[in-house]
Amino acid sequence: MRQKKVRKAIIPAAGFGTRMFPASKTFKKEFFPIVDQDGLAKPVILLIVEEALSAGIEEIGIIIQNRDKSLFEDFFKTPPIPQLFKKLSLTNRQYSQYLQEIGMRITLLFQEEQEGYGHAVYCTQDWINNEPFLLLLGDHIYRSNTEFSCAKQLIDVYQKFSQSTIGLTIMPEEIIHKAGIVTGNWQERNSLLKITQLSEKPDLDYARSHLHILGMKDNEFMAIFGMYILEPEIFDYLGQEIRGNLRYKQEFQLTTCLDKLTQDRGMIGYQIQGQYFDIGMPEFYRQTIIDYP
Repeated sequence: MRQKKVRKAIIPAAGFGTRMFPASKTFKKEFFPIVDQDGLAKPVILLIVEEALSAGIEEIGIIIQNRDKSLFEDFFKTPPIPQLFKKLSLTNRQYSQYLQEIGMRITLLFQEEQEGYGHAVYCTQDWINNEPFLLLLGDHIYRSNTEFSCAKQLIDVYQKFSQSTIGLTIMPEEIIHKAGIVTGNWQERNSLLKITQLSEKPDLDYARSHLHILGMKDNEFMAIFGMYILEPEIFDYLGQEIRGNLRYKQEFQLTTCLDKLTQDRGMIGYQIQGQYFDIGMPEFYRQTIIDYP
């Protein structure tokens, strides 16, 4: 089977960040600071971009609102003013130059109206241009438990099967109503799953009846890790739902289209050897500050 190279990644960052109000009223959550392993205070969006680059991604599209264009351009494409640059340490000067190099690989893509996660992904169709792509959430950061980054692990699995592949993680039943949950059949226990169904934020009764995976604890389910490798056919399903105005909780979702793609073409799930950190809600952001890296 011929390998398909994954060259592009997209990161949705066009939301209003309502769950992080009032901070998000003046400061986008994608720019909230996190201290990385190298000791640098980095905005969340930079950590996500670096995750993509660690997997060999060549081009990154960040989905934003028009009004945020200058913010992202200033960070990724504009060097510091001379007065600030002079005050930086040698290490930080070198990192500043590295940021400009990263900026050359970033394209800003626009979601004119905030119509949901699925709609944001759909807005990238022309830029993706019929290639498989890596999709990373704009409010998740990642830490691998192996020598390979989480994104690199997922790309390696995709290239083995040449089929849309979703990163997975074990989640306790208490919080599955906040996540996308999958079920399926193990191909390799605690590693590879042939997905048979995806459900967006299911209630517990439904999950217990329809989404539990054989061999897992009764109070645990398999959740989406916030990382995907998707074949371009996903845009066909997204387009159908958008044209038909098929919404879930007033928005166009990705998970419903992933489920349709699974039924028609199949989907692989891979249990990532690592951890994601959610910064999209105050209690999760606070815990991320404590636990990361």
